[in-house]
Amino acid sequence: MKHRHVFLAPDLQQAYAAIDAMRQGGVADDDISLVARSDIEIDRIPNRRKEADTDFMPAALRGVLFGGLLGAVVGTVAIFLAPAHFNWAGVAVMAICGALVGAWASSLVGSALPDPVRRQFKREIEAGRILLVLDAEDALERQVEQRLEASGVTPLGRVEMQAGG
Repeated sequence: MKHRHVFLAPDLQQAYAAIDAMRQGGVADDDISLVARSDIEIDRIPNRRKEADTDFMPAALRGVLFGGLLGAVVGTVAIFLAPAHFNWAGVAVMAICGALVGAWASSLVGSALPDPVRRQFKREIEAGRILLVLDAEDALERQVEQRLEASGVTPLGRVEMQAGG
């Protein structure tokens, strides 16, 4: 299983040297990304290297789950309060409506939240440092770790990847 490993580079030159070291160590190009302050990302980092995840999908999935459960509970309560006017088909409709509203509302909130890497390393990003993000198996990360340290980057740790990430 892949994990998200984060390294700190003081500037873009060292970040690109670390990318070269990773590539020489066998890391796939798609598994490497950079995270930086927005002005640095816009001006100096190519789009293919940007890490732009949000919590959209995890939030939407939670919204479907909790909204659907809430709709089912409300529908079931309605059966017992007004049994002549409500049946199990109504419960299903309430559950579906709850899931849709829950997914919509929570995905709006989730799309506005930055991904866990940006939240966890906010100070480093704001200070103008560059985060190098490697999505790889632990064994591959250990294999390239010496190359990375020789290129001047510092390991910061591992961040759990989101569902679907």
